[in-house]
Amino acid sequence: MAVAGTKKVTISMSEELLAFADLMAKKTGSTRSSFISSVLNEVQEQELERLASEGYRYYGSEAQEFATVSGCAVAEAIDDEYR
Repeated sequence: MAVAGTKKVTISMSEELLAFADLMAKKTGSTRSSFISSVLNEVQEQELERLASEGYRYYGSEAQEFATVSGCAVAEAIDDEYR
């Protein structure tokens, strides 16, 4: 029975890979479809994490540059406020 929000698809793979998927599904107590879906979910999570890290690295350096450039103005404003 299909889970809500899922689609049934037909895929092609080697017999060796299919046998491995069946073995792992049996070991984990799941179905072939469930096992393949869980592996794809893990790969998707890894890719999203990689993209997020890449974005943090890019925007992190940009934020650091902005902080350096604006630091003097902020310090001056704070200094004026407490005089």
